[in-house]
Amino acid sequence: MLSSPCPTRLSLFQNARADIHSGKEPMTILARPLPATLQAAIEAMIKEGPRLILAKGTPEDLRTLCSPHMPPTAFPLLEDALHLAQLYREASGLDAVRFRLEQITTDSCRKFHTDHVALRLLCTYYGPGTEWVSTTQGQTAASSSPEDDPALIHRIPAGHIALLEGNKGPHANGQGVVHRSPPLSHLPMSERLRVLLTIDEPTACGMADEHNPTVRP
Repeated sequence: MLSSPCPTRLSLFQNARADIHSGKEPMTILARPLPATLQAAIEAMIKEGPRLILAKGTPEDLRTLCSPHMPPTAFPLLEDALHLAQLYREASGLDAVRFRLEQITTDSCRKFHTDHVALRLLCTYYGPGTEWVSTTQGQTAASSSPEDDPALIHRIPAGHIALLEGNKGPHANGQGVVHRSPPLSHLPMSERLRVLLTIDEPTACGMADEHNPTVRP
């Protein structure tokens, strides 16, 4: 059985969601370090784990669905991701969530964009973190690319937890937080890797009932 989330972290999540849903902030970043045990589990995932696990359900469902596909040495990573799923679930009020843990080695999602969801959680466990621009800069990005001015681009540090309002958010006015996966192709081969966790609503793009979970070794 999944243990209850840390009350302090749950409170931070609830406050962050309240800020987003009140229109105060479209995005909140919760800073945290990655302990050595979790870093070791991330390395194990990179060496032995699947390239993708995509599933939906409650955190308990997700443990049942995902555990058989994770190397035992990577279980601390799975447990951390499941705790974030539970925090997202309790803060969002959703019963089930979509859970995507993947190793990224390409320029996938390198274009600045918004998400067609109400609320999304992102955590980069390894490699360059997700990049974003502020609301005002995001409006500028709609007509001219932020790539032309690197000073507009902010990066979420690895390990930190980000909650982003999407296009369906109550105060988004049809446009959520503008963000992207950082391009990797210009980096040395040894640095072209990210481990990214995405949690959002179970009806989000890419989730199919007949493939739960979807696993790519």
